[in-house]
Amino acid sequence: MDFVNQAVLVGAVLVLVSILASPLARRTGAPVLLLFLGIGMLAGVDGIGGIRFDNFEAAYLIGTVGLAVILFDGGIRTRTDTFRIGLRPALSLATVGVILTAALVGVAAAWAFDLNWREGMLVGAIIGSTDAAAVFALLHAHGMRLKQRVGTTLEIESGCNDPMAIFLTLVFVSAIATQDESLNAGVALQFVHQFGLGAVIGVLGGRGLAWLINRIELTSGLYPLLALAGGLSVYAMTTVFGGSGFLAIYIAGLVMGNSQLRTANNILRVHDGLAWLAQITMFLMLGLLLTPSALVPTMLHALFVALVLMLVARPLAVWLSLLPFRFPWREQVFMSWVGLRGAVPIVLATFPVLGGVVDASLYINIAFWVVLTSLVIQGWTVAPLAKLLDLQLPQEHAPYYSEPLDVPGYAGVRLLAYRVNEASPALGRIVGELPLPAGVRIAAAFRGDKPLEDVGHVQITAGDLLYVILREEDIPILEQLLIPEDETEETEQVRYFGSFILNGDSRLGDVGEVYGIEVPEDAQDLTLAEFLGKSFRNRVVVGDRVKLGAMDLVVREQVEGRVTKVGVRIARR
Repeated sequence: MDFVNQAVLVGAVLVLVSILASPLARRTGAPVLLLFLGIGMLAGVDGIGGIRFDNFEAAYLIGTVGLAVILFDGGIRTRTDTFRIGLRPALSLATVGVILTAALVGVAAAWAFDLNWREGMLVGAIIGSTDAAAVFALLHAHGMRLKQRVGTTLEIESGCNDPMAIFLTLVFVSAIATQDESLNAGVALQFVHQFGLGAVIGVLGGRGLAWLINRIELTSGLYPLLALAGGLSVYAMTTVFGGSGFLAIYIAGLVMGNSQLRTANNILRVHDGLAWLAQITMFLMLGLLLTPSALVPTMLHALFVALVLMLVARPLAVWLSLLPFRFPWREQVFMSWVGLRGAVPIVLATFPVLGGVVDASLYINIAFWVVLTSLVIQGWTVAPLAKLLDLQLPQEHAPYYSEPLDVPGYAGVRLLAYRVNEASPALGRIVGELPLPAGVRIAAAFRGDKPLEDVGHVQITAGDLLYVILREEDIPILEQLLIPEDETEETEQVRYFGSFILNGDSRLGDVGEVYGIEVPEDAQDLTLAEFLGKSFRNRVVVGDRVKLGAMDLVVREQVEGRVTKVGVRIARR
């Protein structure tokens, strides 16, 4: 009994310390997952905590459940309307990209550690996929707002590529255990079986969960737990039948999250916390699992493998995987660098231990150094690189308060609050006389700590707090009415999009004539929207730019995939 109480105390304290220390990562720019890993190592056998944890079965269980929770949450948050932009390139990266990365890293590992080809390929398979927890955490940190094509592709890839890495790892663990010198057609059939079954059960499971949530009457707090239990059931059922459980739970979350759900916002909020708890637990556990003194002998060779992964294998795999999609070179460079490795490689490194592979600790040591190198070097430089490559969009206005609302039959409804300052265009106006779009309602107004009666007749003064109910597509119009043009933000917008804004239906020939730019004869009669769409094979996103002589055309606004506003930047001569 004392041991159980002590274990609960230690676990709770470690999680508490990790949460309280997370602002430090934000201030220093360090990846927060690196902080969690460091706290786990400090508490471990060679650290100040002196905790000995070498239970690989427990590590596998915790890592598997944690990864399933993270993938489920990632699936719930992925919108299918982004598939037009990112699905096909992401699937290419998650399959062809993982295989190429594993093969190239496998060759490097076999040479560096004097391994046979199967053992080298096992190293490549273990560290071949990007990590969903690391990528999700990094892309959502520091308020980064990436171009949609880049962010969407990376998120879908990180959610889909773990099943491929797990499949390859199991194949090579089996090949080593049976001393099989060749990979026969049975491997291809096994691949089709696992991924086909995972996809089918994932779709059916996601639809079944959405149907169940909308039909059964529960207290609001039970719906997130129902979703989680259902997702884990989909994972476990798929695995029992020999399919890819991780693919199934990601697809189940994707299908469920894109359905009209009762208490959808409640489910999202709870699962956000569960995903963070899973990330913290996984990295703390991995820190405890490692013995730093035993890692030193493999450090130099493992760092060589990590550099081959970051500088050769990942970039080459990204380039070859994205060849059919004609991604701009800047985006390819960035996506090559954001191939972060996290908890997944170390969880996969427990497979050789559980499979009885000789010298299995080597795989854990290599995986640790690769993960550490990735988090330290890549994780710390992602934000500056996005800015350097001009892939980070200018920040949008952040409201004082924002909360999605569950409205039956309507999607994308939010409750926002804005604090009115001295430079607001709405200052001195009557609330009821504001030219608000249809369906936008100012629901409440506060002056100081007191609510104001009869909101429609309130004259707006500096410091007032206005609560507004509206659809997401009406947010830009509302902000034009309430928010002043901040000089710093306006400068950033102008720097990125240009000083002039044109409608997407403007004729390119007319624009060229106005600005003195020569336009190709075959593009004279195209609208700006058509020209930009043609330049990016109809997969254009906000932030895309095309250079035409001394003029840059930059997509500034889209509505349902159609370019409506285009920024114009003229180079100084």
